[in-house]
Amino acid sequence: MGGPLFGKIDEVSSNDQTSYLPESAEATEVQASLGDFLGDDAIPAVVVFTSQDKLTTEQTDTITAAVEDAGSIDGIKGDISPVIPSDDGKAAQVFVPIDSKAEIADVVASLGDELRDAAPDGVKVYVTGPAGFTADLVAGFAGIDGILLLTALLAVFVILIIVYRSLLLPIVVLSTSLFALCVALLVVWNLAKAGVLLLSGQTQGILFILVIGAATDYSLLVVARFREELRLTQDRAVAIGKALKGSFEPILASGGTVIAGLLCLLLSDLKSNSTLGPVAAIGIVFAMLSALTLLPALLFAFGRAAYWPRRPHFEPEVVKAENGMPSKGVWHWLAGLIRSHPRKIWIITAVVLAIGALGVTQLDAQGVPQSDLVIGKSGARDGQAALGKHFPGGSGSPAYVIAPKDDLQKTTDTLLDSKGIDSVSVTSADSPSGSAPVTADGIQAFGPPGTPAPEPTVHDGDVLLQATLSDAADSEAAADTITRLRASFEGSDVLVGGVTATAVDTNQASIHDRNLIIPLILVVILLILMMLLRSVLAPVLLILTTVLSFGTALGVAAVMFNGVFNFPGADPAVPLYSFVFLVALGIDYNIFLMTRVREESKLHGTREGILRGLTITGGVITSAGMVLAATFAALSIIPILFLVQIAFIVAFGVLIDTFIVRSLLVPALTTDIGRSIWWPSKLGRTS
Repeated sequence: MGGPLFGKIDEVSSNDQTSYLPESAEATEVQASLGDFLGDDAIPAVVVFTSQDKLTTEQTDTITAAVEDAGSIDGIKGDISPVIPSDDGKAAQVFVPIDSKAEIADVVASLGDELRDAAPDGVKVYVTGPAGFTADLVAGFAGIDGILLLTALLAVFVILIIVYRSLLLPIVVLSTSLFALCVALLVVWNLAKAGVLLLSGQTQGILFILVIGAATDYSLLVVARFREELRLTQDRAVAIGKALKGSFEPILASGGTVIAGLLCLLLSDLKSNSTLGPVAAIGIVFAMLSALTLLPALLFAFGRAAYWPRRPHFEPEVVKAENGMPSKGVWHWLAGLIRSHPRKIWIITAVVLAIGALGVTQLDAQGVPQSDLVIGKSGARDGQAALGKHFPGGSGSPAYVIAPKDDLQKTTDTLLDSKGIDSVSVTSADSPSGSAPVTADGIQAFGPPGTPAPEPTVHDGDVLLQATLSDAADSEAAADTITRLRASFEGSDVLVGGVTATAVDTNQASIHDRNLIIPLILVVILLILMMLLRSVLAPVLLILTTVLSFGTALGVAAVMFNGVFNFPGADPAVPLYSFVFLVALGIDYNIFLMTRVREESKLHGTREGILRGLTITGGVITSAGMVLAATFAALSIIPILFLVQIAFIVAFGVLIDTFIVRSLLVPALTTDIGRSIWWPSKLGRTS
């Protein structure tokens, strides 16, 4: 039932940054009041016409006629502004209001195509401004329902075929993941439609990847235990029952850890974070349920045939001779190496990871300009560059300032005296263009001398001023201007909003969320591990090793982002999202390992149990790590900077967790400590 909803996410999602801000944010308050002054719900597009030489009268007339004709395009809401020439005469711009409820990407594309076809020879046309950048984002997310999903599924399918050398088993496992995703999508889509959840393209992409990766990981654990049991019994029902009994606790603990970490995001100020928590948690719930219900049913139906052509044979004597674990292979060899040199291995491993973590100091996660959110070709970015050459950089994306009517002139003077403000106008229904310029001499009249100045639009005693910024609205200089303006109006009833203010408030909320939620997640996961392992020391050490691997992933990523990919920086939410996924998911592999170690330690003692646990779970956990890394790496095909950075950090971090932390650091460290690792439980005194 959820399948048909693929491709329809855009019906219930929004990529408008302001809608994700807390209600108390100044930009949110301003955005909520704009309709009272502007009278409609429109997003401005800025159309820029440029030429190598000065535009002739004939060219300007042609542009004017083309703009008038473009007003009939579906989705354009309200009057298009007059053609505004630049001071150097080589460019012109118009402001086009686009209905926010329309398909903005389609309207922007139609507008650009029509104006380019009608433009004079030698004149280039760009569509930029808030509507242009929104269209770029929509285009960037366009591949989520198709390309992203197919890439992730194909990557998992190839890995599973290589691991199992079977055709049927990968299909069974992928079916489990795909059904889990369909049900999660069905629930999330309907909750978003009902207004219970906010959904964005970013959240959607993460949901897809998280469900496929987690459901496959949980499935691999069940598949491995089922194979073990088939060697001990001929009854497939008994085998699947024992496999479920052995897998239930680690899957429940693993999923519960991820869910608990994700739900910590509910405390976020940013709704993009707080809504990701429940959306992703819903996905994990169905990933667990699918692995514990649908998969066992499919494995029971197929039995040994599921593993064809490498069917597990009923061979209890061989299993007994092997003492329950392989007597050869890379994991047997690695266990022997750790048995001989545990302290040397964990110290060297920890030092190498710590060196990698030093790169964290180079991570620039203070936010990136809106024009850099899309990787690769961007028409809006090119348009903004053209706009900045001939007009004030902030044209089309003004700072909206709401002030008491009685303070109109005082507020205007403060704005004009501020560095970074090019001009100021006041919203006025009496003005032909919807606003009137305001200078130190007051509101300027239109027409010959003696013409009365238009009256500003007043709502609840307030007026709306539009301050054109000298710098591009998404630049650091523009953000500094907004910060200075707010400081100068502190203590008054003046509010400053707009595109730049929204970015400033978003970055501040992201930093607040990062500092609050990361420590909280650590505490929550630590408590869950203590309950699972009935120990204090082991969970503390597991958390420390996972945090160390996170630091290494972030440090290496910072070096790569700066020195190889030349990224312009990172959103403040990148470390937070990376932490949530890496720590919550990375601890999964330690849970898979240590629950088996605890099981083996009860029978064989701690040190032997550790090495047996490593040998038995080595193959399945490595496969799970490769699957999860591959699914997150698939996010990088979506040309959105945030998702590409998350993809790199999480994929690389998962590989570190899989091949270094869980394979070397944790086994060597716990072997060196011995049974005290279970302190203060009884197992720490008897095993």
